[in-house]
Amino acid sequence: MSEEIGNMKQKARLALIMKTSKLRLWFYDTASRHLCYLSEAGNYEREYNPADFALFFHRDDVDHMRDVVFAICEGKMDTGKVSARSRADKESDCRHYEISFSVMSRGDDGLPTSLMAIQHDVTEEYLRQQKINELLARYHTIFNSSLLDMLYYDKNGVLTDLNERACKSFNVKSREQVLDGSFLLKNNPFYSQIPLNEMTNTLTGSIIDFRDFGLPEYRLEEFGLTGKMYYESTINPIRNDEGELEGVYMSGHDISEMVNSYHRLQNGLKQLQQGTDSIKQYIANIDYALSVSGVQLVNYYPHSYTFELINRESKKRLCMSQLRCIRLATPRFRRTVNSVLNRMDHLTTRGIVQAIEIEIRDKKGRQIWLLFNMVPMLNEKGEVERYFGTYRDITDVVETEQRLVVETKKAQETEVVKQAFLTNMSYEIRTPLNNIIGYAGLFTGDHDESDEPFFIDQIKTSTNELLLVVNDILYISRLEANMEEYKKEPVDFAFAFEGYCKNALASIKPGVQPVIVQPYNKLVVDIDGSHLAMVIQRLCYFSCVMTEHGSITVSYEYHRGELTIRIEDTGFGFTEEVAPHIFDHNFARSASGKLIGSGLDLPIAQLLTKQMGGTIEIQSDYGKGTSGWVSIPCTASEIDKKRV
Repeated sequence: MSEEIGNMKQKARLALIMKTSKLRLWFYDTASRHLCYLSEAGNYEREYNPADFALFFHRDDVDHMRDVVFAICEGKMDTGKVSARSRADKESDCRHYEISFSVMSRGDDGLPTSLMAIQHDVTEEYLRQQKINELLARYHTIFNSSLLDMLYYDKNGVLTDLNERACKSFNVKSREQVLDGSFLLKNNPFYSQIPLNEMTNTLTGSIIDFRDFGLPEYRLEEFGLTGKMYYESTINPIRNDEGELEGVYMSGHDISEMVNSYHRLQNGLKQLQQGTDSIKQYIANIDYALSVSGVQLVNYYPHSYTFELINRESKKRLCMSQLRCIRLATPRFRRTVNSVLNRMDHLTTRGIVQAIEIEIRDKKGRQIWLLFNMVPMLNEKGEVERYFGTYRDITDVVETEQRLVVETKKAQETEVVKQAFLTNMSYEIRTPLNNIIGYAGLFTGDHDESDEPFFIDQIKTSTNELLLVVNDILYISRLEANMEEYKKEPVDFAFAFEGYCKNALASIKPGVQPVIVQPYNKLVVDIDGSHLAMVIQRLCYFSCVMTEHGSITVSYEYHRGELTIRIEDTGFGFTEEVAPHIFDHNFARSASGKLIGSGLDLPIAQLLTKQMGGTIEIQSDYGKGTSGWVSIPCTASEIDKKRV
């Protein structure tokens, strides 16, 4: 029972192998000359005599199988292989097999007593090879009669065919010289750098210096190839439905003579074309530049009013009407496009160069700019037949130029501000310095001794003003050079705030009420206390100078990682014309024309705030007062707010 189960399992395995491998086994008995198939279930089918068996296959293939079987039975060979076709009414229904014969058992005389044949269905492989053969036959005439060099490599990269023109281009004396199976695609200097499986339909322009390929596998000495060769070619890989590579067609031609002739012509005209060196360089490399750059070709046919765009990579052509061309441009360029088209419709013989902004945007969301360069093409009568040209994407160039204009304008504005600052600085330094020199000079002349205290007082005042201006000029220069160092440390701002305010409001005028709002019992934040105190001091001092009655209110609040200080006064305020320039280095003055401190308090407060990572804002209502806000990012470690 167990033996029977084992046999059943073996048959099941055999049946699975036969089914998945598309195999079938049959056996031949030499004594009875009968054959028996092994079914897909692993069992023997009924026996067939030779006449019945012959009905399964084509008559010619049966004769071939009979010859192989008889040769093995007579001991002339041990194994054999036959290609056979099944019998069918239509050729499309015919199946193709490869049948391998081998000896299964022998008699005492050593001759075979039974044979085993493995029948493999190769219909799909046959049809695929037939398709390839048909394709080769279809292009055989074109391949050999082409005016271009034609080469064909199989899927393994082995050169299997080339035409006479290719032999001439590469100095091949005889086709058999390179069709012996040893010349590979990687041995061709023009394509050795391109991996076989990564090849795509490509138009290439190559400049090969054979001196760089001196290794024996390139066989350049055998063909006598030396110097440089300029070669233009097209790569066309052939793939099956599954995307597997079947072979590679390559067509091309040697353009060395054309390029060399051009170079000789350019050298002969060198003295006459001193001003066109850039154009000559472009022409000398035009083919290479077109193949690797984003330049595309265009045609315009004035007789049919058709604009044609040509994609060099895909060989696709897009035709557009005049109306579509105009609509494709942005509104501000539609009149320009219309004008260009009218010039070509009137058959102008002059070239046309025009940059146009179109409605399409690139991946960065920018409006695309295209530069068109069109030249007229004349027929035999000298009449304009069409316009041929190129276009390329110049969006990056235009964007760079626009940025350059903006940056140039900013630089000019900065230079104007700098010159104004230097002029004002010179004036503000000279004024107190002239006062000092003037009053000091009075001591050397005739004067009343009772006036000397006044002279000394004026000299001291001017000296203090000069020292204040010079110190702030040096300090603002230090800030602009980012030389100031900032150090954050825990500070109880609630405790320090009143001290900052009292020092800052020390110069408040009589009749002006100082108001210090303290909303916290304790607020420990991580800030640079000394620099923040300087900002508060300068803003408060500015309010003290600008306020002659009313009040000056200073308050603060901590909210979501920001400490905000607010300063409000009821002073003169700023006019709408002055407000946008309050942070300029213009040495601010009061309504009476007197310098406010050094005149640089607000610019210094702004620079300090920004370098601490904060923001500053000032709003003013002329004749009613000014409000200022300073926000500094910081982290609070302890908060104790007063209850209202």
